[in-house]
Amino acid sequence: MDQSFLIYVVAGLAFVAIAGIGFAFAGPENNSVKRVKQYQNREKTEARSRQKGAEAARRKQNQQMLDKLRQDNNKKKSSILPRDIKSRLMQAGLDVPVSAFWIVSALLGVGAGIATYMSGADGFTYNEMEIRSRPIVVAMGAIGGGIGFPRWVLGFLISARANKMTNQFADGIDIIVRGVKSGLPLNECLRIIGKESPEPLSSEFRDLSSNIQMGNTLEQALDKFYKRVPLPEVNFFCIVLLIQSKSGGNLSEALANLSNIIRSRKMMREKIKALSSEAKASAMIIGCLPFAVGGMVYMSTPDYIMELFITSTGHFILGVGACLMITGVTVMRNMINFDI
Repeated sequence: MDQSFLIYVVAGLAFVAIAGIGFAFAGPENNSVKRVKQYQNREKTEARSRQKGAEAARRKQNQQMLDKLRQDNNKKKSSILPRDIKSRLMQAGLDVPVSAFWIVSALLGVGAGIATYMSGADGFTYNEMEIRSRPIVVAMGAIGGGIGFPRWVLGFLISARANKMTNQFADGIDIIVRGVKSGLPLNECLRIIGKESPEPLSSEFRDLSSNIQMGNTLEQALDKFYKRVPLPEVNFFCIVLLIQSKSGGNLSEALANLSNIIRSRKMMREKIKALSSEAKASAMIIGCLPFAVGGMVYMSTPDYIMELFITSTGHFILGVGACLMITGVTVMRNMINFDI
């Protein structure tokens, strides 16, 4: 046999042996690596499934908690709305006792009744119809001065304070967001708002922080806060804090989103106010027109306009006109006011 051929045979057999040994050692390793990768992929898939399940369970829990909070708010709405004078005085920011309010209202009612009685004394002829209608007019004047006017002033103060609170509330939430991001606790952020913010935001947050320090739970303190300031923005703030305290989460991110929502609502409210300003001006002109015409007629011919106030027929006409006026103002108000 040729020696070169033998060399080739030996080299081929050596190559086959080395290749076999390599495959023998490499095959199981590749299979084990493949099995490890499959196991890792399966673990990742199961981890993603568990994460999705946990997120779904958390969303469901948050939704259930939110529904419960909404139901509780609906149940408490009748007590939160300013039905009694004490709550209205508190929401107006007036630190006066209820008895003082009723004393002032009684004095105003008596004064309005006397002024109404004295206004028709001159030229008043005492026939039977006029004697019957005169006490009704005096009683209406006393009711308007003793009940209507004080409550109107109180409602005006509540509305003005609520507008200030709405304009300042987003800035207060931003203070909490920055404080939480820097590592401060929530109660410390509330104290900072109570010290550095303008009124009425500072006083309300001071009361909120004081209630928490006095041992009330966060839910109880927020409930009192919402009773003092029954605004949608405050309701959103209370719901966010209650959900975060019960289920956890990123408080700074949630409050930052709430701040953006409140500012968006404010911008939308201002846009609606600008778009409806023409209709509101028209409504104000129409509402003031009867009083302006009556004043001009009184300055030119007072005896002519006074027939409405010193005769029973004039009283009837004034009553009908007042009813129509109230109806028209109510309709125009509902047409130009929008809830956001």
